[in-house]
Amino acid sequence: MEQEILHKCEQTLSLSKPLSLQTLASVRSLIINPNTSNSTLSSILETLICSLQLSLPDSITRHHTLKLLTDLSFHQPHLSPLIFDSLRSDDSLLSADSLAALASISDHNPNLALHIDDHFFVSLCFAPCVSVRLWLLRNAERFGVRSHLLFTVFLGFTKDPFPYVRRAALDGLLGLCKSGVLEDLDVIKACYCRAVELLRDMEDCVRLAAVRVVSGWGQMLVAYNQEMRGTNLSDAVFTQGHVLNEMLGYPFELCSMARDMSMEVRVEAFDALGKVAVVSEDILLQTLSKKVLGIFKEKKPHGQCAADCFEISASGAAGAFVHGLEDEFYEVRKSACSSLGLLSVLSEKFAGEALNFLVDMLNDDSVTVRLQALETMLLMANCEHLKVQEIHMHMFLGTLVDKNALVRSAARKILRSVKVPNADFFKLFVDGLLENLKIYPQDEADIFSVLFYIGRNHGNFAVCIVREVSQEMEPDSDGKLGFDGARVAAFLVLAISVPLSSEQNVCSIQPRIFSYAVTLLGRISCALSDVMDQHSLLAYFSQCSRLSSFSDSEYKGEESSVHEVKSNSINGTSTEISVQEIAKVKNIWPLVQSGYTKEVLETLRACKEEVLTFSTKSLGSDGALAFTLQYIQVVKLLVKVWEHFAPMKKLHYYEVGELELLLGKLDSRLADIRCRFIGLSKEEELHVLELVLVSCLLRLSKVEICCYLTTLKKLSSTISHVEFLHQQGSIELSKFVTEVKNSLLEIGTSTFGASYKPFLFSQLLESFFLNQLLLSGRLRHIKAELDVPDNSTENPVTFVSGLPVAIPLEITLHNISSENRLWLRITMSEESTQFIFLDLNLIGGYSEFLKFTYIAPFYKTPKAVSFSLRVCIGMECLFEDVHFVKVHGGPKHMLAYLCREKEVYLSMASKG
Repeated sequence: MEQEILHKCEQTLSLSKPLSLQTLASVRSLIINPNTSNSTLSSILETLICSLQLSLPDSITRHHTLKLLTDLSFHQPHLSPLIFDSLRSDDSLLSADSLAALASISDHNPNLALHIDDHFFVSLCFAPCVSVRLWLLRNAERFGVRSHLLFTVFLGFTKDPFPYVRRAALDGLLGLCKSGVLEDLDVIKACYCRAVELLRDMEDCVRLAAVRVVSGWGQMLVAYNQEMRGTNLSDAVFTQGHVLNEMLGYPFELCSMARDMSMEVRVEAFDALGKVAVVSEDILLQTLSKKVLGIFKEKKPHGQCAADCFEISASGAAGAFVHGLEDEFYEVRKSACSSLGLLSVLSEKFAGEALNFLVDMLNDDSVTVRLQALETMLLMANCEHLKVQEIHMHMFLGTLVDKNALVRSAARKILRSVKVPNADFFKLFVDGLLENLKIYPQDEADIFSVLFYIGRNHGNFAVCIVREVSQEMEPDSDGKLGFDGARVAAFLVLAISVPLSSEQNVCSIQPRIFSYAVTLLGRISCALSDVMDQHSLLAYFSQCSRLSSFSDSEYKGEESSVHEVKSNSINGTSTEISVQEIAKVKNIWPLVQSGYTKEVLETLRACKEEVLTFSTKSLGSDGALAFTLQYIQVVKLLVKVWEHFAPMKKLHYYEVGELELLLGKLDSRLADIRCRFIGLSKEEELHVLELVLVSCLLRLSKVEICCYLTTLKKLSSTISHVEFLHQQGSIELSKFVTEVKNSLLEIGTSTFGASYKPFLFSQLLESFFLNQLLLSGRLRHIKAELDVPDNSTENPVTFVSGLPVAIPLEITLHNISSENRLWLRITMSEESTQFIFLDLNLIGGYSEFLKFTYIAPFYKTPKAVSFSLRVCIGMECLFEDVHFVKVHGGPKHMLAYLCREKEVYLSMASKG
C-alpha cells in the first residue's frame, strides 16, 4: 500500500504537476498511520516539498500540502526541524502562507525559532494582498525583526489605505510601547503624534486603536519628562489640546473622543482617561462642566518637534465625563463611572464634584452601570474622598432596596467603609438597612455584618440608636422575649458592636443586652463569621453580660434559623438569573481578544456554577436555564478555540488534533441550540447564527483544518438564512455579518475556482465582537429521557446469536412537535450502528409531554456470550444542507441528541 501511493506520487511529479487532492488524501492516511515506516515518512516529506514547489500560489492544493507538512511535523516531532528548515531555507517556498505553517510548527516546538531576513520581511509586507499584510503585521514580533525596523514598518503602515492594516500597525506600535525596547525621545514623539493624527480617522477600528496608542505612548512621554514637566504633559495627554504638527496643524482632542460616533471608541476613550496617573485638578474639574471654566494653562514650545508644542486648554476637556454619563449605551456609562473612580483618587475636590453625578447613576436602567457607580463610590470611600451630603442620601439609600441582589450588596459594602459625619446621617443609614432587611430577609446575614461594622466605627452614634429602641428589646408584659423579629435582632447586633468601637469615651451598653443576644447566637455568628467564630462570640457575650459561662448546646436550636435564611436567599425567578448570567458572558469578550483565556474560563465556570444552583431548584424544567447552560458552554468552547488565534501571553503546547476536536464540539453545541429550543426570537436566532458564522471562519482561517469547500458551503447557507431573517423583520445586521456577506461575493463557493484565502477569513474575524444576548420570551426545551427497565450486568436481556433481539425501552419526550424527526440510535461499535425511525403518529401522537414503552429490535447480534449496546435518541437538524450520516436507511441530516446514552447489557440465552 505504501509503495503504491509513493509510486503514484512519483509519476505525478515526473510530469511537473503538483499532487492532486485525492493523492494528498492518500498521503495523509500514511502520515496518521502509526505503523508507517520511517523511510516512507522521509520519502513523503521529499514528495510534499517537491509538490509544494510546483503548486500555484493561493491554490487549494498548496493549502493542503502545507497542511500535510504541519501534520507530519506534529505526528513525527523528530522530522519537525527538517520540515522547518526545508520551508525556511528555500526562497521559492517562502510566502505568507508558508510563514503561517512555519509559525504553527514553531508553536509546537519552541526550539525552532522563526527568524526571517529583515529585507524579506519588508518585501512581504508590501505584498498586494491586504489579508497577507494584515497577518504579517499582527505576527511581526514573532519573526525576530529588529525593533527599530519594526517601528519604521508599523509607523509607515499607519498610512495604509485599508483600515484593518492601519489598526494592525497601531496595535504593533502599542506592543512596542509595552515591551519598552524603544526609549528614544524622538521615536516616542513620532509615534505619539501619528496616533494623535489618527484620532480623526474615518474608520471606527482605527480610531479605537489610536486611542490606545495615544494613551500608552502618551504615558511613556510623560514618564520620560516626569521630573521637569510631568504634570503639564499629562494635561496634554488628558485633553489633547492643539498638537501643532508642522505638516497638518489640525487640533485633536482626546477628551473629544468621548463624543465619538462609535460606542466602542467612546468606551476606549474613557478607559484611556482613567489611566492618566498625573493630571491637574483644574483639568479634572473641567471634565465635569460643559461650560468652560476659564482655566487655561500655556506651555511654551521647546525644540522643533510638533510633539513638544502643546497649548493646554480646558476647553478640550469641557464636560467630557458629563457626556459619558449621559451616553445612550450602558457600556459607555459604565466606563465613564470606572474612570471617575480612578481619577477621584487624585483629587478630593474632584471626587466631591463627581459624586453629584454618580448618585444619579444609581438610578440607571442598567444593573451593570449601577454596580459600577457603587464600585466607584467604594473606591472613593477607601481613599477617604467620599463625602456624602444630605442631597445624596435619598438616591444612595434607594440602592439598599434595589431589586438586584448584587446592587444591594455593593451598597452595603460602601456603608462598611464610609465615615458618617453626624448622628442624623447614621440613623438614616440604619433605617435604610432595616428597610433592606424588611423587604429582602434573605440578606439578613450581610445586613447584620454591616450593622456590626458601622456600629464599631461609630460607637457613640450606635449607643444613641440603641437607647432609643431599648424598649423594643425588653421582654413583654408576660416576660417573653420577642426576638423572632428581624428588626430587634438587627438592633441587638448594633448594640454588641459598641464595646469594640475604636472611638474614645463611648458610653456603655447595658449588660443584659448581651444576655438577650445569646439567644440569637446562631444567626449572629453566621453573620460575623469573618470577625470571630461561634466559640469566641459566646465568650464575648459572656464577658459583656457578666455571666460566668454558657454552653453551646443550650443554643443549638437557634441554628435552624440560619438555614431558613439560606433557604430564603433564592427568591428570584430562574429566568431572571439566566438573563443576568448571559449578560455577564458578554463582558468577557475583550479579555478573550487579549489572550486572557485562563481568567475568562474561570469566570465562565463561576457563571455556570451559579446557574446550576438555580436550575436544581427549578428541577431543570425551565427552558431559559437550559438555554443559559448551553450558551455558556458554547462561549466556553469558543474561548478555547479562540486561544489558538489570539496573541499569546505565554508559550502554549497543544495536542495534535486539539483544534479540530474543539471546533467539532462547538459545531455540535451550536446545532443543539438551534434545534432544541422553541420560542427563540429573530434577534436571538440571529445571535446564534452569527456564532455559526464565526465557527466557519475559524475553520477556514487555520492551516491545519481541512474540509474547505464543505465549510464554505455551510458559511454561504448560513448567510442565506441570516438574509431571510433580515427580510422577515426589522433586524439590523452587525458590521461583522455585513462584512462576511460582502466577502462571500468575492470568494465564490463553487467547487472549481474557489481559491483558498486564510488571511482574508482571519481578517473577517477581526470585526467580530460577542454582543449581548437578552432572552425576550419563554423558551421550551426539547429533551428526552431513556431507560431500560430492570437491566443490569446481573439481569441482562437474553438473545440468540444471529437472530434479532427485542430491547424494551421506556421513553419520555418533552415539547416534541410534528415537525421533529426522531431517531433511535443503537451502537455496538463504531462499525456497527443501527438507526430506527420513531414515528410518533403510530405511538401516541405529539404533545408537550409524552411517555411510552417502545420495543426496539437490534438485528446484528454477534457470536458472543455477552455484549452491550449504547442507545440514545436524536433529532434531525433539518437546517443542515449537508448529509453527514452515511448509513443506509438512517437519518439524512446531522442529529442533535436529546438524552445521554443508555447502556444495555445482553447475554446469550442458555441452551435447553
